[in-house]
Amino acid sequence: MMNALERRSTFALSSIFALRMLGLFMIIPVFSVAGQSYQYATPTLIGLAVGVYGLTQAILQIPFSLIADRYSRKPLVVLGLLLFALGGAIAAMSETIYGVIIGRAIAGGGAVSAVVMALLADVTREEQRTKAMAMMGMSIGLSFVIAFSAGPWLTGLVGISGLFWVTTIMGLAAIAMLLLVPKVTRHHRNFQQGYLPQLKQVLKMGDLNRLHLSVFTLHLLLTAMFIYAPPQLIEYAGLPLSSHGWVYLPLLVLSLFFAFPSIILAEKYRKMRSIFLTAIGGIILGLIVMIFGFESKYILLIGLGLFFIAFNVMEALLPSWLSKAAPIQSKATAMGVNASSQFLGAFFGGMIGGQLLLLNNTAMGWSILTAVAIIWLLMSFGLAQPRYLSSMVFRLPEAKQTDEWTSQLLAIHGIEEVVVMSEQQVAYIKVDKQQIDDAARQQLTHLLGKEVAI
Repeated sequence: MMNALERRSTFALSSIFALRMLGLFMIIPVFSVAGQSYQYATPTLIGLAVGVYGLTQAILQIPFSLIADRYSRKPLVVLGLLLFALGGAIAAMSETIYGVIIGRAIAGGGAVSAVVMALLADVTREEQRTKAMAMMGMSIGLSFVIAFSAGPWLTGLVGISGLFWVTTIMGLAAIAMLLLVPKVTRHHRNFQQGYLPQLKQVLKMGDLNRLHLSVFTLHLLLTAMFIYAPPQLIEYAGLPLSSHGWVYLPLLVLSLFFAFPSIILAEKYRKMRSIFLTAIGGIILGLIVMIFGFESKYILLIGLGLFFIAFNVMEALLPSWLSKAAPIQSKATAMGVNASSQFLGAFFGGMIGGQLLLLNNTAMGWSILTAVAIIWLLMSFGLAQPRYLSSMVFRLPEAKQTDEWTSQLLAIHGIEEVVVMSEQQVAYIKVDKQQIDDAARQQLTHLLGKEVAI
């Protein structure tokens, strides 16, 4: 079970993610029409105004995450959210399409998704990490559905400039949520290296690259599906566009009943690789159902449901697995590369989805997406089971200097990282149980002042 600190931190960081995504997603379903009211607007510039956010996100995730592995993560999150809010304000005050493009580019410059995920990894124990990441993934999915439902309604009330002001307000509200997250000091064996060698180290790791490829493909398929499926819901299911949010929301809720047991199974019984491959299989199955049944309302919905269930399992497993596989001193960097891969996947998914609409052969379109998923599955068989660390929670010793105490802990073979929350007087000690021997247990008992059962 999560402790109170983990529950509070997970709620706050998931809310930050959801508020940013809500502000981002609300623009998408309305801007292709509303954007025509700006001076100098052309279809190309309207598309650029929508897409430039993802482009600056993809470019700046890695620089932000490299810095986050060396310095405190919370100030970087605040900076990113301020840029997000500033970009929204600039877009809101703009009368030309060029002003909106500049505002969206600045908003995308707050590329702190990886930093937020790394901070969540800091404040949760290894055993609870997948649950925390699952909750964050669900908050993103929920914000997506709410945004696509609320965006057109809000635009009718406050106009497109008002909608940009709403994104600014959400960015500032997200900063307030950060107050619920404890101040963290990370201690690990320090491997001094420059920014470029650190990035190269992450990029050379085969399993990390498979995870980057996985998040790229996952979001490529999701984005392509959200472009490709709505016309079919209108034509074959008889559902108007304004009602599509009410299709996605029940499917999202339904997926939770399958996703959470899968996540618990993956973590508790160390079946992460098996569940991971099964989830890709679930995505393939959902796509195959839509190849043969897209003309039937209920079969189309079953296919979408299978896709959503598998998607939400993957959305929770990927960041959790990444945090296990990444070098501890480069955790944010690995998450930054992963986040860039995610945004690039969404970008290419949008391009592919648009091309599929031009095929005039619905079954062929779903077949192409199925082929992409099958290639992903074959490449994922090379993944090795991740290393499982355990976390112990201890009160900070009153009589000792924290830095000296953590240095002594890290000198013990099998202790990988110590995360200190000084205001709460708590430390998480991350341990590789397979590396702990009797001598290490005795040293731990001496430093912690109590018998340690490992």
